[in-house]
Amino acid sequence: MQKTLCLLLISAMLLGLAPGVAAREPEAAAVDTAAATAAVEIQAPSAILMDAATGTVLFEKNADERREPASVTKVMTLLLVMEALDAGQIGWGDEVTASAAAAAKGGSQIYLEEGERLSMDEMLKSVVVSSANDCATALAEHLAGSEAAFAARMNQRAAELGMNNTHFVNCTGLDDEPEAREHLTTARDVAIMSRELLRHDAIRRYTTVWMDTVRNGAFGLSNTNKLVRFYEGTTGLKTGYTSRAGHCLSASAKRNGIELIAVILGGDSSSHRFEDAKALLNWGFANYALTDPTEGFTPTPIPVILGTRESVTPVPGDCGPILLEKAKASAVTREIVLVEGCEAPVEEGQVLGTLRVLAGQELLAEIPLTAAEEIPRLSFGQIWLRVLLKIAG
Repeated sequence: MQKTLCLLLISAMLLGLAPGVAAREPEAAAVDTAAATAAVEIQAPSAILMDAATGTVLFEKNADERREPASVTKVMTLLLVMEALDAGQIGWGDEVTASAAAAAKGGSQIYLEEGERLSMDEMLKSVVVSSANDCATALAEHLAGSEAAFAARMNQRAAELGMNNTHFVNCTGLDDEPEAREHLTTARDVAIMSRELLRHDAIRRYTTVWMDTVRNGAFGLSNTNKLVRFYEGTTGLKTGYTSRAGHCLSASAKRNGIELIAVILGGDSSSHRFEDAKALLNWGFANYALTDPTEGFTPTPIPVILGTRESVTPVPGDCGPILLEKAKASAVTREIVLVEGCEAPVEEGQVLGTLRVLAGQELLAEIPLTAAEEIPRLSFGQIWLRVLLKIAG
């Protein structure tokens, strides 16, 4: 009987240390009824506009139509090089040697001679800024041993990224060889690989260059992407042209925290591809914004019964920004629902509640709130010590 009374006393005292936690009310927000009504007209036969942060497609026109990409191909070439640099497979301090095959490439080039060696930095700069086919080939051989082996890696990476309508034959986009008729991609797939390339911040050191030099200043480079000079916020990315492919472009720009990717394939002139890209980017920036789903979130400690700590702090799970129409941005609210208490042991990452982000009645995101740390259960001795301290206090 005495033992039972002690256990009841312990339970009552511990439960008294664990008051309930009420769910947080949604944040108040004024509703802006203005709607985005801007229209955009694109001259090119194939185009897409994608948000770089979320991968959300904002506009598309024949985005899955397979077409020749010309030198926009080099987005994948650059992606593989950047990934290899990050993985330590090749180094920033490497010198890259031009083979006979690299030196013989036509089209845009810096006129490498067989056996000539350039730094990794100058090779990359030449590919990005001046679309140098000879440098692209030298980099492909440096990484994979041959252009054919590199093209196989390009196709493997394309498959991994979900570029389901893409097949690469070479690393340059040159399409004058018979086998290059199978060198095809789509506006959607170009946007996917462009988004992946933009994850590598180091590439922006090159994609934002307007004019520069290599070979100790002896050879000048001028960016084929005129948006770098003439469009505010341009971050890249790559132009392309052949008579078969037409005028192509993957253009990226960032304003007010949002980065967009506009892809144009098959344009009828260089000026039209830039006009199309600017029209898409302008429309996107005018009508869309990013919001942080956890903005204003304040952790509310949750009581823990029989734990070595008396409370646990909930934190949001992994989440990225939410893209939404600007007309809805001011109507965003957040609802937090938490458990009233939990019993130890508590595992790190254990779900303790949910953060719901809404625009009016539309659910934008539902983010789990999890335990920030592990909290072990009290031992029997620790329980008695806590009871004695409570009595003594």
